[in-house]
Amino acid sequence: MQAFKTLKKWVNWYMIVMVVSAVLATYCLLLLVFGLLHLAIREPLDLHWLHKVFLFLGLLIVTLGTAGFCKEWMEEWKTVYMSFQATAPFLQLGAVVALTLISWLVFQSYHTAQTAACKVFIMMTFLVVSAAVFLCPLAICSPCITNNLPPKPALVGHRGAPMLAPENTMMSFRKSMECGVVAFETDVQLSKDMKPFLMHDNGPSFLLRTTDVKEKFPGRDADMHTNFTLQELQTLNAGEWFVRTDPFESVSSLSKEEKREADNQTVPTLSELLVMAKKHNVSLIFDLKNEKNSTGFHNSDSYYTAETIKKSGILPDQIWWLPPEYRHDVRKVTPGFKQVYNNVQEMYADGGSFLNMKYSSLRAHEISELRKNNVSVNLWGVNERWLFSLLWCSGASSVTTNACHILKSMSKPDWHLEPNMYKGIWISVDVISLLLMFGLFLWQRRRNHVFRQNLSERSVPLLSL
Repeated sequence: MQAFKTLKKWVNWYMIVMVVSAVLATYCLLLLVFGLLHLAIREPLDLHWLHKVFLFLGLLIVTLGTAGFCKEWMEEWKTVYMSFQATAPFLQLGAVVALTLISWLVFQSYHTAQTAACKVFIMMTFLVVSAAVFLCPLAICSPCITNNLPPKPALVGHRGAPMLAPENTMMSFRKSMECGVVAFETDVQLSKDMKPFLMHDNGPSFLLRTTDVKEKFPGRDADMHTNFTLQELQTLNAGEWFVRTDPFESVSSLSKEEKREADNQTVPTLSELLVMAKKHNVSLIFDLKNEKNSTGFHNSDSYYTAETIKKSGILPDQIWWLPPEYRHDVRKVTPGFKQVYNNVQEMYADGGSFLNMKYSSLRAHEISELRKNNVSVNLWGVNERWLFSLLWCSGASSVTTNACHILKSMSKPDWHLEPNMYKGIWISVDVISLLLMFGLFLWQRRRNHVFRQNLSERSVPLLSL
């Protein structure tokens, strides 16, 4: 999205970065294996300068990524912690296997060391590392290691089903219903004639990314939402960009009829979505993209949006009201809306019981505590199976997702272990590893003893000559 704002065209930067990173990572891994083989046969590793350049590039990418090369990545540090929660038990098992495989090289170095100090250093370092690897499950805290698995979180369609249809179009919302979503998530703005319509991008050039505004209204592609009437907006094509750019590489999964339908989507009104939500008993949650520019409730996006909702006849409790600016005024006009908050303190101060926060904003124990207090917790930005599994184990009520078609088919988390079972696996693997290491140590000692004995036997005839 940020790249589009800068370049004014679609570039799949994520794919470019992933391909380059994968190539460099594979290269470094192969070079590491090659280096270990040289170490095993006691051959010097003489690297060409080009290899050193590629190694430096790989190290540079890892360093920049870890340090947070861009501000946006810095905000995702909590995701790293969550990924460790999801993978730590398996990383520990992998580390035990790796440690067992490497131990024969360590024992070889120990037995061939020339001084006692060197032997002590090698063995103490190995013992410290081994203890850390074997005992780290004591520090592992994953919500998926539990006796009581919470119910599966409900799904909320983020702008509908944007991986299967153009975002914020009627086709997208219809596709999300096929996933069984309990709510539509969308973005509401007001046209020049004060009619609520659905569009995520706001500000200058708000139509440029997802419509053909350049072709339909030459010279007006940088205009604001207040420069277009609803009638003008509904003449725009809001789907051709999706078929052309294939932002999620999912267009190939659509049938010819679906591609044709996607190619002819228009900018929908809030009223159209309310009709669909009312008919199918689906709730609605939305952002008001320009509310901060309002000068009073009766001139605000909140007022016109609330009036449109009232006229639709939808049940009030199907509306999850999120915009905070005129919350109390809206509550007076339409008291039946479910009030949703993006801040825990604000929610408690207002007597609320519904949170909508980014997936990384709450720790697992905080989600669990909120659920015990009968607070509904909806977490947005959940598009991966592993993340959905982790939040499922944590007890989230619902998640807002682009990938409802992927998450709907999950009948259980990707993994879930009872504490006693995990403890049994952990101890068993550690014991087997220790026994293998002990055997490798004895084998290396015997091998080294035989080698020295043969060497001394060869040297005796030479001395006699």
